[in-house]
Amino acid sequence: MSNEHGIHGQTPAPDDAAAIAHAFTTARRSGQALPGFPGLVPPDLVAAYQVQDLAIASWDDQVVGWKVGYIAAERRDASGDDRLLGPVFSRQLQNATGGTVDIPVFVGGFGAVEAEYVLELLEDAPAAQLHWTPEQAEALPARLYIGVEVASSPLATINELGPRVVVSDFGNNNGLVLGPEIADWTARDETDLRAETLIEGEVVGTGGATRLPGGLRAAYAFALSRSALRGQPLRRGDLIATGNATGIHDITVGQTALVRFAGFGEIACRAVPAG
Repeated sequence: MSNEHGIHGQTPAPDDAAAIAHAFTTARRSGQALPGFPGLVPPDLVAAYQVQDLAIASWDDQVVGWKVGYIAAERRDASGDDRLLGPVFSRQLQNATGGTVDIPVFVGGFGAVEAEYVLELLEDAPAAQLHWTPEQAEALPARLYIGVEVASSPLATINELGPRVVVSDFGNNNGLVLGPEIADWTARDETDLRAETLIEGEVVGTGGATRLPGGLRAAYAFALSRSALRGQPLRRGDLIATGNATGIHDITVGQTALVRFAGFGEIACRAVPAG
């Protein structure tokens, strides 16, 4: 049983978790919207990641990275996590070529663009290390790129329903556009990493790396820690989209977005139907 807001406070049985994963992946494959959360909302992030793991296992594509999303203090669970992860898949990774990139959003679902600073690991993370500080994360070599996350889900209310729902549906991710590298990022002051997002030519958000709580290193450390605790330590080549740098900006099919990264380039996108 489900409704627009889902059902809270109960732990989904394993078959319920599988049913939730199946409903989301089926909707994603067909490009169809969902009228509500398909079952019991997981009671905590651990249960939500179990749904995500089942969905990843049934998805015919390779995970090449992870998006990091921030969790507001009032929405955190007993884990204390201030962020969440969602997979980025190989076929949904695009390189910005200077033209306009088509990005898939779900008609009738949720669709947005987010300016991102994206890390690429240059070495495997030590498998035995489960907890990372921002300083330790900085010491693990990585490149930094500009990018755009396609935040889209078949469920229109995904962000309203909160982090457990977001985690359950691939972290509300439906693609990543990768732009040019920002060289020597660890030597730069994050106040110099500035960005703005335009939709249909109108500025809808400004910010940069300092908009991320704790900055790039805190997001990197979280991705390393949570991945290790899930038994999936990050590997060389993995991408980490560190979080929205100018906000979460709604976009609908046919609209265009332009994300400018001061001094480092820009990425133009056009929303097209997913599925």
